[in-house]
Amino acid sequence: MTKFTKEALNALLQDLDSMSYIKADDIPEIDLYMDQVTTFMDAHLGSTKRSPEDKVLTKTMINNYAKNNLLPPPVKKKYSKDHMMVLTLIYYLKNVLSIKDIESILKPLAQQYFANDEQISLEAIYEQIRYQAKEQMTTLRDDLNKSFTAGEEALKELNLDEEKHASLELFTIIANLSFDVYMKKYLIEKLIDQITEEEEKK
Repeated sequence: MTKFTKEALNALLQDLDSMSYIKADDIPEIDLYMDQVTTFMDAHLGSTKRSPEDKVLTKTMINNYAKNNLLPPPVKKKYSKDHMMVLTLIYYLKNVLSIKDIESILKPLAQQYFANDEQISLEAIYEQIRYQAKEQMTTLRDDLNKSFTAGEEALKELNLDEEKHASLELFTIIANLSFDVYMKKYLIEKLIDQITEEEEKK
């Protein structure tokens, strides 16, 4: 592995260490106005932005989520803890799925568990998802190391100089990771289609 790709791998691993879902306990118990919601999200998810100019959440985004049935409407212009958890889920899902697909999986969740006194709360479900995401970080770190090693092995026999080797190695890694994301997205969409089919039968 070249010095450049080693540095790239270490930077990515450091990024992974800094990423996490917002804990349910970090969300205020009191209801928040729109400006407070966007400020809270910026403070807790700002590190996941690709560039400083990107927005975590805007007022327009939140209003559109409510309009498209991804998010239950606020009560007297205030957003509850349940709203905040749903918004956090939307934030991560929208980077992979269409608005329609997100609605398909969040609508049943909101109907059954949003702002109710059921034995299983939305908070309990949210925390379980957050725990599983944390566990997946370990697997992701291992996969990332394997992708970098595989990229290096694939180019060994070409006898390239270090600059060309590093460039092609990164391209190979990106292509492999992209195919992995593509296949996982394909499987997710198939599962969502099954949910949609079951809902239509009902």
